[in-house]
Amino acid sequence: MSLGSSEYFTLAAYSDVGPYKYLVFLFIMCLYALIIGSNVLLIVVIGVNRSLHEPMYMFLCSLFVNELYGSSGLFPSLLIQILSDVHTVSAPLCFLQVFCLYTYVNVEFYSLAVMSYDRYVAICHPLLYSSRMTLHRVVRLIVFSWLLPVVVVTVMISLNASLQLCGNAIDRLFCNNYYMVRLACGDTSVNNVYGLVYTFTVLIGLSLLILYTYLRILRVCFSGSRQTRQKAVSTCTPHLASLLHFSFACFFEILESRFDLSHFPSILRILLSTYFIICQPLFNPVMYGLSLSKVRLMCRNLFSGGAKLLDLNTSG
Repeated sequence: MSLGSSEYFTLAAYSDVGPYKYLVFLFIMCLYALIIGSNVLLIVVIGVNRSLHEPMYMFLCSLFVNELYGSSGLFPSLLIQILSDVHTVSAPLCFLQVFCLYTYVNVEFYSLAVMSYDRYVAICHPLLYSSRMTLHRVVRLIVFSWLLPVVVVTVMISLNASLQLCGNAIDRLFCNNYYMVRLACGDTSVNNVYGLVYTFTVLIGLSLLILYTYLRILRVCFSGSRQTRQKAVSTCTPHLASLLHFSFACFFEILESRFDLSHFPSILRILLSTYFIICQPLFNPVMYGLSLSKVRLMCRNLFSGGAKLLDLNTSG
């Protein structure tokens, strides 16, 4: 039996929590609604305000779209599985979930790398910013940050589809590429080499780019004026916080999947394995919405305008 011919997979990490499953379902549904609401709000705020049609906010809009995309790859399936007595998922849907979650992670890193480059140009080369970060280049960078992950993950899934299986149980709450490859009976060296080459050439390359840009930004901050330091702190702090948060979240997921943590409580292992997709989509809109003064002001005006309109309708 191959991955491509397998009819379904069993998600073995689910356990029976009895009547509490309805409480868990309600909590997860509220969290998902909060993620959708916060990200859609900021996308709308950036989209309808011409003053926010700048490269940094366009990159942010792409990032918020990715948060919606990634969370939609997990939460609907999670809600269905919580209420289900049999935790199985069809092979096509399993592959689709792997595609969504892995492209989400890659697009997130690419977007954060592009945003770090944008901040580097804005702070280190302010006079060249308008000529370098043109609308055409911004669009190309956004398309690139989405297109390359789609190609990379598609190749990865194509390699996995030909593997011979020795089982169909995945010890996860969601379909995971690493656990699917572990089910293979035959040689997986091609898959492993592909993953290692991509990790060390692209992802580490992105990490070095981000590190370089922030070292240059720090250098300018220490040697520049007070106004330059304030600008760097106000715009780079949320980006750096998002980058570190997501990096640690992915590290937790890798740590939980690669090492034997069976002696840890099951709830802790579940949190470690899902933290990257549950918390990051909520962390980003909250962090950027509160930290960037323009976005915060526009959100405040939007809500105050809505409240005034409601008062007028009520009094009328």
